[in-house]
Amino acid sequence: MKVKVGINGYGTIGKRVAHAVSKQDDMELVGVTKTKPDFGAYRAKELGIPVYAASPDFLTRFKKVGFEVAGTLEDLLEKVDVIVDATPGGMGAKNKELYEAHGVKAVFEGGEKASLVQASFVAQANYEAALGKDYVRVVSCNTTGLTRTLSAIQEYINYVYAVMIRRAADPDDIKRGPINAIQPSVKVPSHHGPDVQTILPINIETTAFVVPTTLMHVHSVMVELKKPLAREDVIDIFENTTRVLLFEEGRGFSSTAQLIEFARDLHREWNNLYEIAVWKESINVKGNRLFYIQAVHQESDVVPENIDAIRAMFELADKWESIKKTNRSLGILK
Repeated sequence: MKVKVGINGYGTIGKRVAHAVSKQDDMELVGVTKTKPDFGAYRAKELGIPVYAASPDFLTRFKKVGFEVAGTLEDLLEKVDVIVDATPGGMGAKNKELYEAHGVKAVFEGGEKASLVQASFVAQANYEAALGKDYVRVVSCNTTGLTRTLSAIQEYINYVYAVMIRRAADPDDIKRGPINAIQPSVKVPSHHGPDVQTILPINIETTAFVVPTTLMHVHSVMVELKKPLAREDVIDIFENTTRVLLFEEGRGFSSTAQLIEFARDLHREWNNLYEIAVWKESINVKGNRLFYIQAVHQESDVVPENIDAIRAMFELADKWESIKKTNRSLGILK
């Protein structure tokens, strides 16, 4: 039997997770919620996806324009086994009580606190932690990106310091900035390090800056090694790490713009780059310090994690079976 999945919030992440769910042979997309009848709601209906109002309070918005919804969130919860909460950060904590009342499992996103759930999750790092759980948090795009590469070299890590250069907004977000400024996160260290520690037991500190771009995040990572590791070893490890790809400046990948163009050339939906992009030339070892630079497509890197989290929660597959299945379905390159 297929696991019946609902998506609460059909926005940047929600619509991508919905698409990914629809490509799985062990899951069924039952419906999605919207707060208003915008173009996203109409597109969902065009795709044959039942649209539900996120709350009874929003029904009048749909009725006003003659948009027929399939019901409300509570109606959707009566039909699903698990709900993916892709609502804005902090809303998941408010919604959890409703999910509990309906006896529905839930996957939350990185905008929620780790204390809300039974396990925080990145598939290749701690898949087993989510086995059979009712409430799981797929960590943020930045935390997922850091965890993917750091988990691959975890046995060598003594200490990590990473600088997060964060995009200011997603491409369709016209309400956020800055437009002509670099905005530091004055809380030092930033929250990203502790968030990684909800997955990996490593010593890590981070700082963050917001810059006026919409395409991707970039991380400059320095790892203090506790045992020798050569540059060639790191390259070999990353080349054999799923959901991590090496790109070379010498082959034209000089910025995040070329990385997104690469995703376009693959004809990926929404230019999704599920893989974490590491610049091969940036990998360097000086004494006991490893350096590398990576880029994270904030709109899509967490999507495969949501699929694997659902499989783990319902114990549909073991770790590598699920990862391989998800990778094949989404066209992830390795």
